[in-house]
Amino acid sequence: MATPLSDPSQSPLQTVAVVGLGTMGTGIAEVLAKAGRTVIGIDISEAQAAKCVAALEASTARGVERGRLTEQERAEILGRVRTSADLRTAADADLVVEVAPESYEVKQQIFRELDGIVRPETILATGTNALSVTRLAAESSRPERVLGLHFFNPAPAMKLVEVVSSVLTAPAAVTAVTDLALDLGKEPVAVGDRPGFVADGLLFGYLNQAAAMYEAKYASREDIDAAMRLGCGLPMGPLALLDLIGVDTARTVLDAMYAESRDRLHAPAPILKQLSEAGLTGRKAGRGFYTYEAPGSAVVVRDALTPPEGGDLAPGREIRSVGVAGSGTMASGIAEVFAKAGYEVVLAARSAEKAQTAKARIGKSLSRSVDKGRMTAEAAAETLDRITATGTYDDFAGVDLAVEAVAEDLEVKRQLFAALDKVCKPGAILATTTSSLPVVACARATSRPQDVIGMHFFNPAPAMKLVEVVRTVLTADDVHATVREVCGRIRKHPVDCGDRAGFIVNALLFPYLNNAIKMVQEHYATLDDIDAAMKLGGGYPMGPFELLDVVGLDVSLAIEKVLHREFRDPGLAPAPLLEHLVAAGCLGRKTGRGFREYAKR
Repeated sequence: MATPLSDPSQSPLQTVAVVGLGTMGTGIAEVLAKAGRTVIGIDISEAQAAKCVAALEASTARGVERGRLTEQERAEILGRVRTSADLRTAADADLVVEVAPESYEVKQQIFRELDGIVRPETILATGTNALSVTRLAAESSRPERVLGLHFFNPAPAMKLVEVVSSVLTAPAAVTAVTDLALDLGKEPVAVGDRPGFVADGLLFGYLNQAAAMYEAKYASREDIDAAMRLGCGLPMGPLALLDLIGVDTARTVLDAMYAESRDRLHAPAPILKQLSEAGLTGRKAGRGFYTYEAPGSAVVVRDALTPPEGGDLAPGREIRSVGVAGSGTMASGIAEVFAKAGYEVVLAARSAEKAQTAKARIGKSLSRSVDKGRMTAEAAAETLDRITATGTYDDFAGVDLAVEAVAEDLEVKRQLFAALDKVCKPGAILATTTSSLPVVACARATSRPQDVIGMHFFNPAPAMKLVEVVRTVLTADDVHATVREVCGRIRKHPVDCGDRAGFIVNALLFPYLNNAIKMVQEHYATLDDIDAAMKLGGGYPMGPFELLDVVGLDVSLAIEKVLHREFRDPGLAPAPLLEHLVAAGCLGRKTGRGFREYAKR
């Protein structure tokens, strides 16, 4: 049951007024009432106030049904909430939380009126995620007692609360509100006043880039969303998330961010304006990037942009045997994936010893699968028997598909493709697993560029479901069709993208990581607060600095440089702090120190 985490009578913030009883205001009122606070819900619409009460009644009833509340506790919670259409009912509040529409005019009017209503010691908090808290505070008669208190939707479930200070905010007000957030069972992070704060400041830049990628027809909405869910472990794809947030809301936040940063990455993609002005604002309208069953529904229905069932790909080529070039973790992982799916695999490295070491790594991986009950010992033995380890690429002579997984160095890859061109039979498909280099450069190293394609697996290949299928302008239709079919057979989810830096995942992921580094570099927020904000507020499996240290700061810097070189956007220039850490040899977990220090193994 949701009881107070500490004695609310010890808090100076006993009575809280919530101004604006939409979805967010209703959620905040519920959180406060469950934590023992007296709540005054205020909305100019009596119908909206009634809707808030009905939502609280329904929510607490579900709590009783699920055994989280008793009937008495439910009655007490509901008894702590009263609603009104009159702002003067906030006179007794210790704290006022304003969650009115994102408009300076609306919010300033509320704050001006509150100045003449509440006691001098009352704290005024704005729930904005896009507007300047400083600007709102400056126009108040009590700027030292104005701050931001940014909950995330749905407020009862989301743990993160951003406590936003302006240069005018008194430390005592920040402490009181931070203590309240802890009493509510939330995890507060302290941030300064700039549009988007931490979580939305990082999130909306990423969402904007995804919208621009879709608008440029680089990839389909389904593939962009699947790529970020499966490639990064995110709970939702960016375009589906924009529909949930509201396309118009996203445009408002980005406008505010761009007005301050003048960073082109924050300039709202034109498609956001087009959809907003057409009334296609997402789920709430029944249509945004996707079409929904009804306004407010989460159920996506087919529309004119939905890909046809089964696709409309040309007939493919027959693939029975696969060659994997390389001896590292990625090469052995890919060889394991193909062998598990029943393909005969030739695993070739620069020496027979390296190839045997790679095969032994696969054997250990299969043994772990047996130990965990994921496959039988017999199936593991059969899988390993399908893999032939060799120290020469000459043994690729009979393979139908050759997959290159060597070092991320263009000259090394070009030399390998020139060698494969000579060795592999006519009609064999040659694939590169590059994550950042031009696939067409590998294709041009051969006499058969039409047979070359990108197959970007994600690490660890046996576990990660995503494969980015990268066509060049020279790739044949049947080669593309074959690789998509093969992805299905090895139980991977293929997404189509063109041959440009970063493809889908890295082109969206690394600018977000770079922006996180810039926040720390500018002393805007701490590593821990940024990581917590993205995990708790954005549902990310890892915070940006945890992820950077896992990926490797040198690898991250190389990808950032490729993106900056390709797109020539100043906002994509690698953060100097990242370059300094790499120059110092602080590369992440692999060296024991990156953004954080790690115990030596």
